[in-house]
Amino acid sequence: MLCGPTAVGKTALAVDLARRLDAEIVCADSRTIYRSMEIGTAKPTHLQRSLVPHHLLDVADPEQTFTLADYQRLARRVIEEIRARGRLPLLVGGTGLYLRAVVDDLQIPHAPPDPALRAALEAEARTLGPASLHARLAEVDPVAASRIHPHNVRRVIRALEVMRLTGRPLSAQQRRGGPPGFVAMVGLWIEREQLYRQIEARVDAQLAAGLVEETRGLLARGVPPDAPSMQALGYKEIAGWLRGAYDYEEAIRRLKRNTRRYAKRQLTWFRRDPRIRWVDATGLDARALAERAHAIMDEVLSTRGRG
Repeated sequence: MLCGPTAVGKTALAVDLARRLDAEIVCADSRTIYRSMEIGTAKPTHLQRSLVPHHLLDVADPEQTFTLADYQRLARRVIEEIRARGRLPLLVGGTGLYLRAVVDDLQIPHAPPDPALRAALEAEARTLGPASLHARLAEVDPVAASRIHPHNVRRVIRALEVMRLTGRPLSAQQRRGGPPGFVAMVGLWIEREQLYRQIEARVDAQLAAGLVEETRGLLARGVPPDAPSMQALGYKEIAGWLRGAYDYEEAIRRLKRNTRRYAKRQLTWFRRDPRIRWVDATGLDARALAERAHAIMDEVLSTRGRG
């Protein structure tokens, strides 16, 4: 497993590692699952995909609700298929819950989405603010509330939805199973100022590549602005500008700010897991970085294999 915050360089490192390990990449990103969303999700390039097989890209339409259970089911199947070919699955991404669902065989509550309930809770969040929903969650499921950032409205709503539909807290239902074999877990990070510079550069590159046109096209084809896919970084901020909520400069300011905040939340999530071995990429060239990460994975897998 290779994890880390957005814009840290996971995609390029993953391709290098996969070629060294004779692996196939299983993407664990809640945005790259969507078709027709190329620029804003920073998917691997066509060249990178030609060098190493990538799985679980483009598996859902932007109009579709794609759940954690959907991801876990597809990931399990793909991992089995990769192993059957005698190759190593390399799970790569920044969506912590997707990674946990696979690595820890997370037991996901059986509570299908309730569109009416979600719409009511979303309206409450818009009217009273995200803190109102988070406070309600803290009353009924304090454990889940402590794990979910107050601004992560989608996850707060899901926790409230599970409580309403099943009568049991989400935290009491999300149990760990066993890992799917030996797992070497590596995290990639760089010093904060460099990460923020890379985030700024990525946003500028996405805009130059046509992020505005991509977002406009999704709205024109009828993808609802409040669809889960359109809450992804980039699309949400640009859609707000296109709909007249604020000017273009404010959209870019929000996008860069929200991406920095997201990267910080990702690091907080991953650093809670003591199994992750961290690699500091600050100042390393691509070859040195790959060698360091490769050495850690080899060490962990060989040690556990002997055990």
